[in-house]
Amino acid sequence: MSRPGIKRRRIYLMRHGSVDYFREDGSAVPPDTVPLNAVGREQADAAGRLFAQCGVRFDSVLVSGLPRTVETAQRVLAAGDQPQLHLLHEPAFEEIRPGRLADIPRDELEAAFLGAFRTGPHVQSQRFLGGESVGELLDRVLPAFDRLLARSDWQCLLMVMHGGVNRALLSRVLAGERAFFGRLEQAPACINVIDAGPDDQIVRAVNLAPTQWLHERETMTTMEKLLAQYLRS
Repeated sequence: MSRPGIKRRRIYLMRHGSVDYFREDGSAVPPDTVPLNAVGREQADAAGRLFAQCGVRFDSVLVSGLPRTVETAQRVLAAGDQPQLHLLHEPAFEEIRPGRLADIPRDELEAAFLGAFRTGPHVQSQRFLGGESVGELLDRVLPAFDRLLARSDWQCLLMVMHGGVNRALLSRVLAGERAFFGRLEQAPACINVIDAGPDDQIVRAVNLAPTQWLHERETMTTMEKLLAQYLRS
């Protein structure tokens, strides 16, 4: 139960909308430049309409700066009748950085795609697609989150980030310390709700997907889908 009179600020933490990481010929799109696809644009628009219907008004918007987060935030704000808000960029919240797919042996692909988002005693040493480790992701994301919480220039904040980054932030709030719960799935354009108090944070909702509330069409994780796409190519 909340202490009487306690005031918490609200964070709406989104993942960017759907993108295509592979072209029709099977070649990979550089992750730093990939835009939203048609489905991702509709997902972002649906999220914006939901915020408007619920009377949510942001006073600050933060993105990682990668194009897919910028485009998602812009569409959310436009559909939510708040297009005038300026986007703040924080590169420390960029997605966990992959290595080169071509350098990964075929028999190691499953571990490279899925290992970082599984739970285990050594999860922080797991590398994402042969690139950055979960621990290295936490090393840059968590201090940036602490700095954000220490700021007093926002009350209702929209954050549009990435699946791995969102897991890091949600894990920190849920555990109350450095942690990484890789099994917290993050659907494209999903919404997580965090309340930040003066000395704690609480999670109100996780992985709300405006175009698929019950995830009724989903049986695979995002990374499982990407692995399947890559193997087909």
